[in-house]
Amino acid sequence: MRIVYCLIFCLLLADHLFAQDVRKKLVAAADVFEKDSQMRHAIYSLFVIDAKTGKIVFDKNSEIGLAPASCQKLFTSGAAFEMLGNDYRYKTELAYTDTVKNGVLKGDLVIFGYGDPSLGSWRFQREIENNIFVEWIEELQKRKISSIEGRLVTDISRFSTQSIPGGWIWDDIGNYYGAAAGALNWRENQFDLALRSSSIRGRKVDIVNLSPRFDSISIVNELTAAAKGTGDNAYLYLPASGDNKWILNGTIPEGENNFIISGAIQDPSAFVSREFLRKLDSIHIKISSKEIAKKLNQEKLDYLFWTNRKILTTHYSMPLDSLNYWFLRKSINLYGEAFIKTISLEKTGFASTEKGVDLVKDFWSRQGIDKAAINIIDGSGLSPQNRVTTNALVKVLQYAKTRPWYNSFYLSLPTYNGMKMKSGSIGGARSFAGYHIGKDGKEYIFAIIVNNYDGSATAMVRKMYQVLDMLK
Repeated sequence: MRIVYCLIFCLLLADHLFAQDVRKKLVAAADVFEKDSQMRHAIYSLFVIDAKTGKIVFDKNSEIGLAPASCQKLFTSGAAFEMLGNDYRYKTELAYTDTVKNGVLKGDLVIFGYGDPSLGSWRFQREIENNIFVEWIEELQKRKISSIEGRLVTDISRFSTQSIPGGWIWDDIGNYYGAAAGALNWRENQFDLALRSSSIRGRKVDIVNLSPRFDSISIVNELTAAAKGTGDNAYLYLPASGDNKWILNGTIPEGENNFIISGAIQDPSAFVSREFLRKLDSIHIKISSKEIAKKLNQEKLDYLFWTNRKILTTHYSMPLDSLNYWFLRKSINLYGEAFIKTISLEKTGFASTEKGVDLVKDFWSRQGIDKAAINIIDGSGLSPQNRVTTNALVKVLQYAKTRPWYNSFYLSLPTYNGMKMKSGSIGGARSFAGYHIGKDGKEYIFAIIVNNYDGSATAMVRKMYQVLDMLK
């Protein structure tokens, strides 16, 4: 029996000594990190706990709110799993009003949107835009509908008309990662520009192609060629003067023949309507009105319009855990904003960012996280006004390990620096939060945020990795 006790004591002692060793390594690495020239005017926070015991391994500024960038997505992801369910599926309805007789639909053809961020997305076979149109057209053909004496209406009445969250900046909202989420999203609300640059630095870059077709867009092209290896520094700016002229500014590397950048579709409900009208025309289904009509929420909602509608077909998205995979793995802001609004829609009957944020904060408050520790205004972390603590991030990751959806959540996290963790990046801010199992089998949960660093982002990330390497 004494031998058993001695073995247990030795194991506990070894475990304690190893934890102390990791802590000492983190203290030393953090000291070097703080003294680095890039950190002269910066602030950072690092919080590490033992995943098994919950004991604190290292704590630096863990209760200070900092801009988390995309690590904020962890709050949205966990809340969506809990409040919507990992099997939750978005729906989009194709319906009509009035009657169908002798192949004529007397009334409006209506697309009812409920916020599906993946509708028309290329990431899922069933969501590819042409497949959606085929699904809708097949239903019309089953009913032998050959003409429509009415309009094509997109009903977005259950979503706030303020689709862009407060706090998003002008530099972002014209680009694909700044696409806002609404009731009816399409192709992840993005369009692509193919560019060709001169082999001479400083020369103007040509726009080769715009996809998908976008009749209403006009682009003032100020893009020029820069040195090879400089990457994508091109930005699309929304029209500010009301003349519908976008500004394309910045640089791409010289000598590129098919350099792709992506912009944000500002009115996806109108966009999908135009595309669907083209499809209807191509198969000779006539529609009497080419007007694209919307049923907006600020109008008085017609009760009969909803209760008397006839559903032609309901399209369901992939389950939430599949959408969450891309949300975290590729850090798609649109999905986070859709999740936040969907939580609001399902819990209150109306979708708004503000209410969704309140519900998410309330949820995490019930899990023991102070609301002031998650001072957020969107679902993706794109706003530079967001502030969260590393302590709160770690608590989210700790909570996730106790839930039945943990495996889906964990598999969604990217791998950086040999560690399973979410990353975050906006101007002057870098962050990482996740899990890591050391060589001895001990698992750690960690979060690190740096704000207002100087110089190269690449160099800063490398130095953050060097600190996190102490957990290996």
